[in-house]
Amino acid sequence: MAVGLGPLPAMHPVPGIRMGTTSAGIKTPGRRDLVVFELCEGSRVAAVFTRNRFCAAPVTVAREHLGAAAPRYLLVNTGNANAGTGQRGLEDARDCCARLAELTGVSPQAVLPFSTGVIGEPLPSQRILDALPSALESLADSGWSEAASGILTTDTLPKGASRRVRVGEADITLTGIAKGAGMIRPDMATMLAFIATDAELPQELLDRALTEAVRYSFNRITVDGDTSTNDACVLIATGKVSVTDEVAYRAFVDALTDICTQLAQAVVRDGEGATRFITVQVENGASQAECEAVAYTIAHSPLVKTAAFAGDPNWGRILAAIGRAGIDDLDVSAVRIWLDDYLIAEQGGRADGYLEAEAAARMNRDEVTVRVDLARGQSAAVVWTTDFSYDYVRINAEYRS
Repeated sequence: MAVGLGPLPAMHPVPGIRMGTTSAGIKTPGRRDLVVFELCEGSRVAAVFTRNRFCAAPVTVAREHLGAAAPRYLLVNTGNANAGTGQRGLEDARDCCARLAELTGVSPQAVLPFSTGVIGEPLPSQRILDALPSALESLADSGWSEAASGILTTDTLPKGASRRVRVGEADITLTGIAKGAGMIRPDMATMLAFIATDAELPQELLDRALTEAVRYSFNRITVDGDTSTNDACVLIATGKVSVTDEVAYRAFVDALTDICTQLAQAVVRDGEGATRFITVQVENGASQAECEAVAYTIAHSPLVKTAAFAGDPNWGRILAAIGRAGIDDLDVSAVRIWLDDYLIAEQGGRADGYLEAEAAARMNRDEVTVRVDLARGQSAAVVWTTDFSYDYVRINAEYRS
């Protein structure tokens, strides 16, 4: 039921990156569920991970390895999150890294593991170990589309973005894939995202670029308000094209943010059971933080989301969400609310001339914008979310069956 999400665009190969995808039968026999990324020597990696205190075993191991060696391989499995698995989960993640390292002649610390799927079940690591040779045999620089499919869980479509852009005096490539449809309220990134570029940047600038891009993309989406145990967003730079000055760096960050935004919005468009893509735009706040608080309170409200599913312009639910967003000195008489271009509330109540049919026409669109003017400053924020449908409940009720 993806809203406005089509097939993958042309996925430009990134010099220095190859991907191999295979089926390990982790959850569903015959389904592609194991992906290996091979990074050329000299690549740099920046990553951000979930802040959930019950972080998955692969998150713990990836953090350890990232600080110990230059990454040469990423190992990604779907079908099992290897989260809530205690010491055994850590050992399983390390065993998988060690086996891939043995097969490729690198140190185990040069392998970063990532997992997604059911929480609380032991990782069937032997299936992964057995499938690694097949994944390595399929390594290709054109493997982005297969990898995008190989990391999916409840997603209905693979998600990718790719562009070539002029940065300073050179052309660079940025290509990325992401997965996620439920348990989406990132506190750093989405469930899994992998982005590669042939740009060359110092580690400090690479880390800074990813942090900034994530802030305005993956950290501005929500499907259900649940932050995953496995969230990770990885940026790989193979160092083929130098980004040498501040102007070029800013152009790179803008291009990276664009790629991340496309991927983040694709996650929302494919939200579990989604029938509407909703933009919540809050403006004229006293600070960006309070604008974000208002936007997320609206976007997380089950009452707002279920009304949206019904195409019901129930502006009272939006009004109530704004009022409980934590702005103690909010002047409610100054707040105005629109659905797309139609003013629905002002001066503490329904807007003069409000017509239910006009408001319903806006809310019944596949894509709708809820715009809120707080009238108390010059800051703004935007969040992207979905409605809640019957299918969201069904998908999550049946997730382990």
